[in-house]
Amino acid sequence: MRIKIPTDLSALLHAGLWRSVVSLGIKVATAGLTYLTYVVLSRTMTPLEYGHFAFGLALATVLAIAAGIGQPMAILRLWSQETVAGRKEEAVAAARDGAGITIAASLIVAVALCVVVTIILQFMTFDDTSNHFYGAAFLILPMALAEYNSSALRAQGSLWTALFPRDILWRVALPGVVLALFAVGVVLSGPDALVLSAALLTGMLGLQLWLAIRKGRYVLMPALTGLRAYWAKWGGISRWLMLGALIETAALNADVILVGLMLDLESSGVYFNAFRTAGLMTLFTFAIELVIAPMVAQHFHAGQMRKAQAITALASGAGFAFSLVIFALFAIWGDFILSLFGPSYAEGTLVLVLLAFGLLFDAATGPSKIVMMMTGHERAYVAIFGTIMGLGFLLQILVIPAFGIVGAAATNMVARIAAQLAIALYCRLRIGLDTSLIGVFAVRGAVDRPAAI
Repeated sequence: MRIKIPTDLSALLHAGLWRSVVSLGIKVATAGLTYLTYVVLSRTMTPLEYGHFAFGLALATVLAIAAGIGQPMAILRLWSQETVAGRKEEAVAAARDGAGITIAASLIVAVALCVVVTIILQFMTFDDTSNHFYGAAFLILPMALAEYNSSALRAQGSLWTALFPRDILWRVALPGVVLALFAVGVVLSGPDALVLSAALLTGMLGLQLWLAIRKGRYVLMPALTGLRAYWAKWGGISRWLMLGALIETAALNADVILVGLMLDLESSGVYFNAFRTAGLMTLFTFAIELVIAPMVAQHFHAGQMRKAQAITALASGAGFAFSLVIFALFAIWGDFILSLFGPSYAEGTLVLVLLAFGLLFDAATGPSKIVMMMTGHERAYVAIFGTIMGLGFLLQILVIPAFGIVGAAATNMVARIAAQLAIALYCRLRIGLDTSLIGVFAVRGAVDRPAAI
């Protein structure tokens, strides 16, 4: 059945879909290059060293989100919120202050990690090197700032400058340099690969800043003063946005860390590859969320509920269709796909299918997280999603010793399904936006309201 789109929404949806297709193109290229990077690293390293890299990358990713203190989500919301209210100077100040806070917090977190690891080493020794912890520390600042810059530029209407340096160039440079070093006889260890990743990403951040300055219409330069006043005004929502982003990131990375700590780093590498492969399912969902986040914030705060509902309906429908096709490919050829990393990694096929099934529900419930974050319901998101995924994490601690990586994947799948259904239901009942697949039928019934200025 073909649903007729109202005339006043047609241009909006076409614009959103076109930008989403461009974003998807970038993200598909990103996924391919990321996959190539992992294949190159796994093929040029021993399983143990690749486990060091996977563990360190997962740890750095979680800590980088914590170091961001919610600023990537905050600027997506605040830029639209302040510009809709006619306070452009406040929006500019928020963009610059958010960058400054991200840099300061990242340095603190990186130093804290090094100090904690050094102290622990005084009382205990690891079975092998602990350098992957220090390698992860090098990655925290560039990863946190790259995430913030991407959000700040997207909030201002940029797509290529926001995504291209990190998502494409960095992922071309890393496997290229690794292969070049391998060709001349230099085999990287896991910590070496982490430090190399940090150095190359830092270079891409410099390129991104130069492009933003050259274009002359994007605010990206961090503020060095006035951060205390910004935090006094927006620190409350920033903390909750940070917790929300940290919970989602932990849900995608904590398993790898837990498997590495409770089993071994080789198993961590297998689980890492399976989870990263499963994540390919959400490519279109993630790509379209990059586009619609500022749009949802803008239309919601302007009281334009029909447009906000139409945008979320587009996101859920397109994202689920893409995810379903990829899930079918995993179910049929999952072992072959994982064997690209090496023959031993094909043992993660069942893990891949379980994780992918959980992410299929993620796509079916649509951009529920983005809607909650952009509409001022970040506390509810932290409470609902965080509680369910937290309980799943605790259950994994009990399950992993008995059932290994398959138990970890099954627990993650069940927890994710429950969490996604819960936050989608909250969006429908409390916010008035149906983010699920059936949200398309709610567009006509959505009623606009006075702007929230």
